[in-house]
Amino acid sequence: MKRYATELLGTAILVFFGCASVLTQGFGAGNLGVAATFGLVLMVLVYALGNLSGCHVNPAVSLAMWLHRRIDGADFMAYVTAQILGAVLGALLLAGTLGTDLGNGGFGTNFFGPQTSVSVALSAGQALVVEGILTFTFILVLLGVDSRPDRSTLAGLVIGMALLVVHLVGLPLTGTSVNPARSLGPALIRGGSALGQVWVFLLAPMVGALLASLTWRLLAPRPPSVSPLEEPAEP
Repeated sequence: MKRYATELLGTAILVFFGCASVLTQGFGAGNLGVAATFGLVLMVLVYALGNLSGCHVNPAVSLAMWLHRRIDGADFMAYVTAQILGAVLGALLLAGTLGTDLGNGGFGTNFFGPQTSVSVALSAGQALVVEGILTFTFILVLLGVDSRPDRSTLAGLVIGMALLVVHLVGLPLTGTSVNPARSLGPALIRGGSALGQVWVFLLAPMVGALLASLTWRLLAPRPPSVSPLEEPAEP
């Protein structure tokens, strides 16, 4: 239960600070500030909570860890449940602090179609592809870090920078999800079009994580005996 509580807490922190950073765009920080916030918060959480639960804070990460036998099926379901509850808690705290009437995507919700800031608005299919590619890349990097226990001290830095990079690409296109819990929490609280479109950001990251896991199995079929993101052993 302590591991599940850690996942809930970590996801709540990620959602609160990450989605709140969207407001900094109005003060000149732009997409770089938002991307840096998501990446740096995840980096700090990995170092602070990684030894407690593995610090997945993302159902797509938990899926990859389950497929690579880092956690079992029961833990996978419990982790995902805790992450969703944490995301809702983070969104509730954000709504209670700043409100939800913050414009399109202003609550940190994900989006596609007319709300995008690119010249050609993305369709649902295009948003699925974008989010799938971004998540595939992020999970592939994470699995690479996971395969090198001798470099575990760099895990938080590399994973955080990977999240920063995918945010820089995805923010003007979809608001960047790569994390179903991070998308669902704010969408449930904001409602409206955000909730109507959230299915894309639930499906695409999980498919991207699945494809990344299959690709990694082809590239590195022998799993390591020790993993920096592995579920900690009971004392």
